[in-house]
Amino acid sequence: MKTILARLLFAAILLLGCTANVRAADDLAAVKAAMAQRLPKLDALKAAGALGENNAGLLEVRDAKAAGVATLAAEENKDRTTVYAALAKQTGTSADQVARARAKKIAEISPKGVWVQDDKGAWAKK
Repeated sequence: MKTILARLLFAAILLLGCTANVRAADDLAAVKAAMAQRLPKLDALKAAGALGENNAGLLEVRDAKAAGVATLAAEENKDRTTVYAALAKQTGTSADQVARARAKKIAEISPKGVWVQDDKGAWAKK
């Protein structure tokens, strides 16, 4: 009887773990979809100089007068932090390492006129 209970408990734990992984994957997919939907607005705000890309892989408000810019940046930063944490877990690194590597890539591929922050914290228009 103890063996059967132990096996049932083990099976339940495995099932819950699999369910949690599916939920995490679904949640991450939803986060990425929200980010993709937000991208055109972010690109326009970056081109206008209202947002910049910092060296930690997050957006920073450069012109708070632009309508809704702070809220949009906060939403994007929350989602980026979620994605960075998931990638860090997958790769066995820290979220900070993932974020900083992503920041370098974003700075590299950003079009001219976008504010970017270098490793030392200095801001410049690309």
